Amino acid sequence: MFTGIISKNSKVQNVKKNKNRMLLEIVNNLGKVKLGESIAVNGVCSTVRKLNKNIAFEYMPETLKLSNLGSTQKGDTVNVEQSMRLGDRLDGHMVLGHIDQKGRIINITKEGNSRVFEVEIPNKKYNKFLVYKGSVAVEGISLTVAKVLKYSFLVKIIPFTLENTNLRQKKKGDFVNLEFDILAKYASR
Repeated sequence: MFTGIISKNSKVQNVKKNKNRMLLEIVNNLGKVKLGESIAVNGVCSTVRKLNKNIAFEYMPETLKLSNLGSTQKGDTVNVEQSMRLGDRLDGHMVLGHIDQKGRIINITKEGNSRVFEVEIPNKKYNKFLVYKGSVAVEGISLTVAKVLKYSFLVKIIPFTLENTNLRQKKKGDFVNLEFDILAKYASR
């Protein structure tokens, strides 16, 4: 489990794809990491497959279908967060790293010192998991829902989050990974 508080950004060093899988290597700037450890990469719970100066992950077709990792290229910046340990503070919200779908950024506007991102929800069944002032993970970042619209939602990004995550490089039309609040999913179920 993760908190959605991004600890680092990392650069993609290598991507190898075929129709059945993808291997992704990022710079190891997390410090101590173990084989088999879970690390969120753009919000996707990823298992460390190989370690050296880089960290390597392997993804299956289902992950590539639901997330934006399949379009990742060498040189891209990714958000990374190591999993919580028993006794850690939960500063964000409970994030599992199980991406529900990709959302498309349909607008970015300035509001004072912040940025307002409007994100389209392609599969409308997920709209029921969004509530005003509720939580949503976008690219693995724990964010507060500012407004729920019929086919989209708004999140307001403070300068610190913008500067310290890959959202600073996102533009209108880009796809982002979405994980809707697990508590909303359980309540709905």
